[in-house]
Amino acid sequence: MTHTISPAVVAAFAPNGTLRASINLGNPILANKDASGAPVGVSVDLAHELARRLGVGIEVVLFDKAAASVEAVKNEKADIGFFAIDPARSEGLRFTEPYVLIEGSYLVPDVSSLTDNAEVDRTGRRIAVGSGSAYDLFLTREIKQAEIVRMAGASAVLAALRDGQVEVAAGIRQLLEGEARRAAGVRMLPGRFMVIQQAMGLPAGRGAEAQSVLAAFVEEMKSTGFVADALKRHRIEGAAVAPSQPAPAKSI
Repeated sequence: MTHTISPAVVAAFAPNGTLRASINLGNPILANKDASGAPVGVSVDLAHELARRLGVGIEVVLFDKAAASVEAVKNEKADIGFFAIDPARSEGLRFTEPYVLIEGSYLVPDVSSLTDNAEVDRTGRRIAVGSGSAYDLFLTREIKQAEIVRMAGASAVLAALRDGQVEVAAGIRQLLEGEARRAAGVRMLPGRFMVIQQAMGLPAGRGAEAQSVLAAFVEEMKSTGFVADALKRHRIEGAAVAPSQPAPAKSI
C-alpha cells in the first residue's frame, strides 16, 4: 500500500497548507480534554495521523456540539470532521464508512413505568435530546407521538430528566450509564434505540479523489488496529470498531 499522494490532493485536503480538523468535544467517546486542557481521543489521533501522511501541519478546531462541528466543515471553516452519518447532514458533506459504532439509549427515572424502548413513543411523553445530535436527527424522523425537547448539550438533558421536566433522556449509552452510576434516582432502559455510525467527512467540493483517499485512510485505520488501539489507549468503553469495508482504490 502506497503512502504517497499527489500535491493536488494534498491541496484539496489542506488548501491553506494546514489541515484544519473539526473536533466535537460533546461526544467524549471520540474526544475530550486532558488535565492540561489539550484535546485527546480517537478522532484527535486520526486527525494527526492524516496530517502526518499528507505532510502538512494540523490545526484542531474545537466545538462543544456536533451541529457546530458539522457546520464548520460544511462552510469550509474546517477541512475534515468526525460526525455521525445521517441523511440530514448529507448536503455539503461527503462521508467515509464508519470507523466506530456507538449505541444510543434511553435513561428514565427509577419510578418510571417504562421497561422497554418501544414504550417510549407515546402521546404526552417528553424526550430530552441534545440539539442537533445524531440521536436528535434520528428521533426526529422516528418518533411519532412523544414530544422531543431539544437541549443545549448532554448536561442540560440530564438535568431536565432529574428535575422532572421530561420523562426520558436520550443519548450516548456511555454517558447515560455514567449518569446512572453517579447518583441514584435514574436507570437505563435495556438495549438501544439506534446504532450511531461515526465517520470522517470533508466538504463536498474537495473532489472525488480526496474523498477516495479519505475513505481508504479510514479503512486502513480500522484494519491495522489503529482505531482499536486508540480506543484502548484512551480507556474508552461503550464503542466498537466498525466492520471493515472493501478498500477503495486510493490510499495513503
